[in-house]
Amino acid sequence: MKRLLFFIIIFKAVVLSTGGFGPLPMLHEDFIGQGWATEKNFTEALAIGQIAPGPNGLWVVSLGKFTGGSCGAILAALALIIPPFLVLITRHFYQKWRRYPATNGILAGIVLVVSSFSIIVLGDIFFKSSPDIFLLLVCLLSAILAASRKLSANVILVASSFAGILFYGF
Repeated sequence: MKRLLFFIIIFKAVVLSTGGFGPLPMLHEDFIGQGWATEKNFTEALAIGQIAPGPNGLWVVSLGKFTGGSCGAILAALALIIPPFLVLITRHFYQKWRRYPATNGILAGIVLVVSSFSIIVLGDIFFKSSPDIFLLLVCLLSAILAASRKLSANVILVASSFAGILFYGF
């Protein structure tokens, strides 16, 4: 694995996304295309990112660890840390341009595209993980509970984890 290319791919995905799961579509396409990651790597990295405390984007560090070892995790962490500093520069220009309707339209378009790409990639990962009827039911029930906003995402995650242990065992 070429470390500079590894860093550039992660950095590009982080800079051109909206945070959290935003880098997922680009990283999925690039890492799978390079043969660096499997669907299982993505599934596990996303799961760790969801249960770990801290920012949602930390799943990228887990993916870096799975695909590039400790050096991959460090490169992924650096790729995540640098863009927030670029925000300080961007903020200066955004203050001047934020009143223009085109600026708001561009931002709204980016959010919609990243959201739709994320849904497509997450669906791809889900269906390639060979889901059975139990996983489909857990997915459906979790989606209903999340949409109802009656339970926090953490409660749904913990309940889903226990359901998996009860159904599949240790």
